[in-house]
Amino acid sequence: MRSREELKKLAFDAIDRRHDEIIAFADSVYADPELGFKEEKTAKKFNDLLCGLGYDTRTGVAVTGVISEKKGAKGNAKVAILGELDAIIVPGHKDADPMTGAVHACGHNAQLASVAAVAYALADTDIMNDLGGSIKLMGVPAEEYIELTYRYKLREEGKLWFLSGKEEFIRLGEFDDIDAAIMQHIIPAQEGFKAGCTSNCNGFVAKLIKYTGKEAHAGAAPFDGINALNAAMLGLMGVNANRESFRDEDHIRIHPIITKGGDVVNVVPADVRLETYVRGANVKGILGASEKMNNSLMAGAMAVGAKCDITELPGYLPVVQCDGLIDLMYDNLKELVGDGAQKYCVGFGGGSTDFGDVSSIIPGLHSYFSGATGGLHQESYCFADKDNAVINAGKALVATAIDLLYDDAAKAVEIKKNFKPEMTKEEYLRDWGKITE
Repeated sequence: MRSREELKKLAFDAIDRRHDEIIAFADSVYADPELGFKEEKTAKKFNDLLCGLGYDTRTGVAVTGVISEKKGAKGNAKVAILGELDAIIVPGHKDADPMTGAVHACGHNAQLASVAAVAYALADTDIMNDLGGSIKLMGVPAEEYIELTYRYKLREEGKLWFLSGKEEFIRLGEFDDIDAAIMQHIIPAQEGFKAGCTSNCNGFVAKLIKYTGKEAHAGAAPFDGINALNAAMLGLMGVNANRESFRDEDHIRIHPIITKGGDVVNVVPADVRLETYVRGANVKGILGASEKMNNSLMAGAMAVGAKCDITELPGYLPVVQCDGLIDLMYDNLKELVGDGAQKYCVGFGGGSTDFGDVSSIIPGLHSYFSGATGGLHQESYCFADKDNAVINAGKALVATAIDLLYDDAAKAVEIKKNFKPEMTKEEYLRDWGKITE
């Protein structure tokens, strides 16, 4: 039996031989940005790549997801390697789709390409013959929690329940047989930083808010109307008045937007819509802040005699750290990027990811690689260091999978045995998934 180091070298050499094809795939995905649950072209590109390498695939999982599995010599464990299909909306970005405003200003194209690198490594070598488990490659839709009204309509049509890809994968049972899940994400360049094993991330709940008032002529008879926009503004003032009550350690972030402020300027607004997240570092803090927000929003309606309807949506859970996976990844990062490796990324990540939901149920690792300039989700974002964000990332993912599945998958079995989930899948579906009921 070959050593782990020999298997990793075989995988790395295979990725290096395919370097240009892997980078071209990243660029191709970047060139066709699509929003969540609409990633038809991106899913096809990923599926075509896998099929071209001889993989059997399943498509249309959670609307647009793509899944394939490479079996090892034994079936002692299964590792999932995840990449995300969707883009974000930044209309002012130079590369944004002129019709949708979509652009890969969060690096999911690089992330998916690093999974493609793993696919090449497994297809072009026989390393699976020396591993005691399988590797499941996942192209997952809709990580960015946006266009909530559109996604809620998909739910009403019975096409999904959750409004993000990984949450739907959980519901559909795609993680039921997974012993460990790993992925990576590109972040803007930082001095001395090339790659990190993990970072804390907030969770959140989301809300769709509708204020209903009464229409009237805004100039001739505003006194006959009930101004739903004024109700919303008062509600948001109440939210702002609560901000000083949030505990620092809970890392609460509330950032609503008004998606509809009325119909026409000379009619008192009677239909006003908002969307918001309530983010936090722990579920207790999130739910506490959420209750305060609801009270404020309802008070705004009461103040002017309007009606306020709030639809609660299960957002994402905070990311749960798995020390065993962190240790494995860190050893590989040190080999790949030397002093540029960090065990923990600096600071608290105020953003959110639906990988938090996965990591609450099974052992998970969400690593980070430097590879962009500018700011995430901003017009300044630029996909820059492709070799680090794609090639090194792909090598780190496949090397960590080898560590997990080597020696009859001993490390994967050990990590899964010692893992204490925040909740079972059944509890997740009951307590988090049904937050709207």
